Amino acid sequence: MLVIAGYVVVVSSVLGGYLWHDGNLMLLWQPSELLIIGGAAVGALLTAGGPKVIKAILGSLGPLLQGSPYTKERYTEVLILMHDIFVTTRREGVLALEQHIENPEKSELFRAVPSVSSDHHAVEFITDYLRLVIGGNFDAMQLEGLMDMDIASHHEEAELPATALAKMADGLPAFGIVAAVMGVVVTMTKISEPPEILGGLIGAALVGTFLGVLLSYGFVGPVATLLELRAKESTKFFEAIKVCLIASLNGYDPATAVEFGRKILYSADRPSFKEMEKYLKRKKG
Repeated sequence: MLVIAGYVVVVSSVLGGYLWHDGNLMLLWQPSELLIIGGAAVGALLTAGGPKVIKAILGSLGPLLQGSPYTKERYTEVLILMHDIFVTTRREGVLALEQHIENPEKSELFRAVPSVSSDHHAVEFITDYLRLVIGGNFDAMQLEGLMDMDIASHHEEAELPATALAKMADGLPAFGIVAAVMGVVVTMTKISEPPEILGGLIGAALVGTFLGVLLSYGFVGPVATLLELRAKESTKFFEAIKVCLIASLNGYDPATAVEFGRKILYSADRPSFKEMEKYLKRKKG
């Protein structure tokens, strides 16, 4: 909802200031210039992005209205899940994890943390690396290197929509100038008209520049920045899982391994040490 609120503030501020200076709102309504700017920007995006990027953009816009899924509660749940996995390994052995890995949708460990179990990518990431741990063919350093490359690949893919929209935002002011120049061209064909008519035509032409800049910095650019932030939050989520796994492989007890993962989270999102301790004691009880 903050996205909509932000847009309302942008529009209200711009139009409010314009009206304060006795501006004519009807002069800003130039559908032809919107068509030039918007159509050219979308066409350029289709050309540069291709089907994969366009699909990623369309899939990422809807969730922006729902707020970030990477909340303190979700980070807490993934730490609890990792703790339970490590406790199970210590009590019953590594092979006891097979039933949870092969059928995570039926696993009591995963079902206890719905915000994580509903995330296909998170479940796949955890189960894939637990399979490698069970196989026993990787040491902690090798597994960490592989996980780093996996997370880097995930981050690059998650940033594709943000990068594409940022490029689109960069191009919108230029398309606004194109619309303005075309408006001036039309105005020059009517140079013999009275001054009051020419003034309106020139004003309408300049609206193209205004719209290009406003759409870039007030609408498309902020969405690109927000998508980039979501990609970073997603990456941090997977990094926490990685750090917990590596700490466990290096011989740390479950509570300490989870503490490694907790410490790399953003301060605004991670549970405190006492909160985490309370959650884990509750699980034991």
